[in-house]
Amino acid sequence: MNSFIEELRWRGMLQDMTPEIEEHLTKGMASAYLGFDPTADSLHIGHLVGVMTLLHFQRAGHKPFALVGGATGMIGDPSFKSAERNLLDKSTLDHNVACIQAQLSKFLDFSGDTPNKARMVNNYDWMSQFSFLEFIRDVGKHITVNYMMSKDSVKRRLEDGHGLSFTEFSYQLIQGYDFFHLWKNENCTIQLGGSDQWGNIVTGTELIRKMGGGSAYALTVPLITKADGTKFGKTEGGSVWLDPEKTSPYAFYQFWLNVSDEDASKYIRIFTTLDQQTIEDLEEEHIKAPHLRALQKEIAKQVTKMVHSEADLEMAEKASEILFGKSSTEDLASLDERTFLSVFDGVPQVQVESEEYKSLNDVLDLFGDITEQVIFPSKGEARKMIQGGGVSINKEKVSNPNQLLEFSLLQDKYLLIQKGKKNYYIIEVI
Repeated sequence: MNSFIEELRWRGMLQDMTPEIEEHLTKGMASAYLGFDPTADSLHIGHLVGVMTLLHFQRAGHKPFALVGGATGMIGDPSFKSAERNLLDKSTLDHNVACIQAQLSKFLDFSGDTPNKARMVNNYDWMSQFSFLEFIRDVGKHITVNYMMSKDSVKRRLEDGHGLSFTEFSYQLIQGYDFFHLWKNENCTIQLGGSDQWGNIVTGTELIRKMGGGSAYALTVPLITKADGTKFGKTEGGSVWLDPEKTSPYAFYQFWLNVSDEDASKYIRIFTTLDQQTIEDLEEEHIKAPHLRALQKEIAKQVTKMVHSEADLEMAEKASEILFGKSSTEDLASLDERTFLSVFDGVPQVQVESEEYKSLNDVLDLFGDITEQVIFPSKGEARKMIQGGGVSINKEKVSNPNQLLEFSLLQDKYLLIQKGKKNYYIIEVI
């Protein structure tokens, strides 16, 4: 077995851990779990730190449990949140849980006969068996209010004046019971999580000590921030999701490609499985020629392939060349519609009725009444720029304004107009 702790340490993924956990991990295969809050039907890249922690745990020969909070998702974790979250109904949670499991299967091995194959568990399966009176009698009596109030996540909410409902206050007790349940029934002795979960995790170790008389361990990874102090995983458009319908593989690839040099050195350790020597070699290469962005390109490649697929990575790389480098009409035509629209997100669009489009004869007609004031202010301006070699249609240079309009429509409905070097427009034939 490889050393799980050492792996996290050199990757910068180790925040806090309880004493004796390293010794515990040397005694053979151990089991650990990490929880995912199913408040959406997709994980986002903020969850990837936890996912990679489980991946390294399994690669080190240990057994990972991914717990989805079907029960705790009905409450909402108050840890370092400024306000109570909306509660979700069971059918929504069930849908979210199924989607998350499908995404996790790309990282963890849930199949096969190996002793350390991953397991997915849902705390609704055991929490739904409790009555309220049973829970407060059998579990609640073991943890004092003083203990629960001492947690930083609780104190911060009370001190900032937002208050804390009893529902949210009970969250750490329920999460603590999850740990006890898995410890008792699955021999799961370790809970993993982000550093903001430390208080909830050690509540679990306390319950195990009091209710079961046994030992359990906790390990947290740091919360990831960007070098400028802003929140990791957020863009102007919101979160960067793992679901390709929420964040296209191209946009996903571009996120990693555009991280800063300082962040790239940190992220390549956390979000890829590349070994230490390979990473250090890449860093040396990057220092010699930072403008080539070797680190960013490798991160974008590795993470896009891992989250999506080799085909999606190839599509994203090809799309990047279309916008930022040299490419052909064939390259453009090879993009699927989702990638095409993602690449040219925000580009001005003009819709043209199919019959009207068919009635046009030449290129100059295209820049007449139907697109006037959007692409060119007049046909005269269009003629002048075409003759100057400043106009392309579907990446094909147009030099004759009277050229016949015989271009193949991209995805059977789009024309991409390029005016100058950086101005793009889309004509959609409907």
